[in-house]
Amino acid sequence: MGYDEPSSKLHAAVYEARPVTPRRRSWTRIVLLSLAALGVGGYLASNQDALKQLTSAISGTQQAGAGGGRGARAAGGFGAPPVRIATAQTGDVPVAANTLGTVLANSMVTIKSQVDGPLLSAGFKEGQMVKKGDLLFRIDPAPFEAALRQAQATVARDQAQLASAQADADRAVMLADRGIVSAQQRDQLVANAKALAATIDADKANVERAQLNLGYTTIRAPVNGKTGAYIVYPGNQVHANDATGLITIAEIQPVKITFNLPQGDLPLLQARLNEGTLVAGLVARSDVANGIANPEDQPEMQIPVKVDFIGNAVDDRTGTIELRATFDNPDLRLVPGELVDVMIRLDTLRQVTTVPREAVNVGQNQSYVFVVDNEAKAQMRPVKVLYQDQTLAALANGAIKPGEHVVVDGQLRLTPGVKVTITQAPGEGGVQGAPQSADSAVNGGASAVQAAGRRGG
Repeated sequence: MGYDEPSSKLHAAVYEARPVTPRRRSWTRIVLLSLAALGVGGYLASNQDALKQLTSAISGTQQAGAGGGRGARAAGGFGAPPVRIATAQTGDVPVAANTLGTVLANSMVTIKSQVDGPLLSAGFKEGQMVKKGDLLFRIDPAPFEAALRQAQATVARDQAQLASAQADADRAVMLADRGIVSAQQRDQLVANAKALAATIDADKANVERAQLNLGYTTIRAPVNGKTGAYIVYPGNQVHANDATGLITIAEIQPVKITFNLPQGDLPLLQARLNEGTLVAGLVARSDVANGIANPEDQPEMQIPVKVDFIGNAVDDRTGTIELRATFDNPDLRLVPGELVDVMIRLDTLRQVTTVPREAVNVGQNQSYVFVVDNEAKAQMRPVKVLYQDQTLAALANGAIKPGEHVVVDGQLRLTPGVKVTITQAPGEGGVQGAPQSADSAVNGGASAVQAAGRRGG
């Protein structure tokens, strides 16, 4: 039986201490940090202003941590939150509806040929303004002139035959009275004369038809308007009532503007229409593209148009009703199919409180406004919005009093009762956005507040 080595010797390598490897990188880090510290110290020693700023920042942070406490937490940060304010005002507010309209031609006519034949010439140029009765096209009249002469000759022939038949009938009547001619022969001759008289009436109708066809070879404008592009050019063969026609004429003096408004506005619309005061203001989209950001701010650019039509049914798909207005279009400014901005005044709110639209915030249950009191504290007030547009909101009287200061910017950081810092609105002079003390901003900054209110309202 052999000798086994103890297990402790087999695993002696596990318990042997490993040699410690020196950390060379630690020395490198120490050297780099030392050099950085020397560099910063040298910069601060040579720049006393930077040293003062660093010292004041450290002391301010310590003071805020020790004594800022509750006020800082209430403001959601260090110091009072900055806000911009405006002044609530009182005045008349026009209630207007804005929508998009489409220009329609007063009438759109497609000119078609009523006879067959080659198209000889056109009496106008494409896009030309024409008047009712102006020559448009000429179709070769030769076949129709020949047909007219033929119809006239047929009338002359039948008239001669009628004269002979009438004479025979008169003689037969006389001889029958004497008993020379039988009554049967007399009646036959009289019937022949009457038949020829009826034939002559038919021949005259054929003459009139031939004259009409000859007249159809000259096509004239049925309305005043502007011509479109040629559909069929001279030299082509045309046929009666071709589906495409020859040309289209759009009557654009006057034009109609069609637009839709919500059915909820229908009572006000009908009342204004009955009074004869339903007028819409139009602004062409080209004018907006040329730099009119808000057409309502430039009423001189609006085209007043009287609304003369309200539809007889509400569109059940959109809940809107169609309205139309007629515009004389003296300078041909509007063309069919063009889009226009339509602003129509529905009512006027008399002597209501107004604030900038930015001051109104939407809550879970109702809208509210932050008001800055004389102690420069923000107070939240629930309000009822009667009407608002792109710039202002009209509020029900009572919630906000005229002259009170409402917050128009910075509401996200506010809570009821928090003290605020009022910042100067852009363009009011001084440094843009420079903060003011709360008490001086509310009590002594009346001019700046009024300027902000004028811009907001």
